[in-house]
Amino acid sequence: MKILVAGATGSIGLHVGNTVIEMGHQPVALVRNKRKVKQLPRGTDVFFGDVSMPETLTALPKDINAIIFTLGSDGQGRIGARAVDYGGVRNILRIFKDTPVRIGLMTTIGVTERLSTWNQRTEVHDWKRRAERLVRASGHPYTIVRPGWFDYNNDDEQRIVMLQGDRRHAGTPEDGVISREQIAQVLVSALVVPPVFSTTANENLRPVFPSHR
Repeated sequence: MKILVAGATGSIGLHVGNTVIEMGHQPVALVRNKRKVKQLPRGTDVFFGDVSMPETLTALPKDINAIIFTLGSDGQGRIGARAVDYGGVRNILRIFKDTPVRIGLMTTIGVTERLSTWNQRTEVHDWKRRAERLVRASGHPYTIVRPGWFDYNNDDEQRIVMLQGDRRHAGTPEDGVISREQIAQVLVSALVVPPVFSTTANENLRPVFPSHR
């Protein structure tokens, strides 16, 4: 498979690229900052574009089989959340609306929590949740991954626990923790491994909560 990685130079995206290669597939990194290309794993195809600027995405290769979104607005507030966390997903989905692709979207644990101080200030949960809706409405097969806290687990805490729904809102690592490398493994595996169960076309949301105990 040729897998487009949106957010390829981020802390999760770099692991995704490595995992794609390890599983025998071809990563295509969507990169905005040319200086970060040297961070990508050897063998990665590179496309330069800005997810918040749809005019820079029109020449994306059309022979893509799957898309993994690990986008993050990185503290840019409401404007960044709308432009990147939501707008980036919207703009790429529009490019591939007539192309049969599989989709893996990473959002966050607690994304349905609307009343937290952090969400009230940044609206990140709101825009990530709207991005999930776009994916569900796209008509493409998809998996939505809502990981717990990154890298709070110890070396002997490497068991992935997957839960359905969004039921943890402590706002601390008590919600569940997982390594960045394992998040990448979940995202890529969800695209290349046949699902273990099927659901109706209108209810195929499969949020995944990797966590460790």
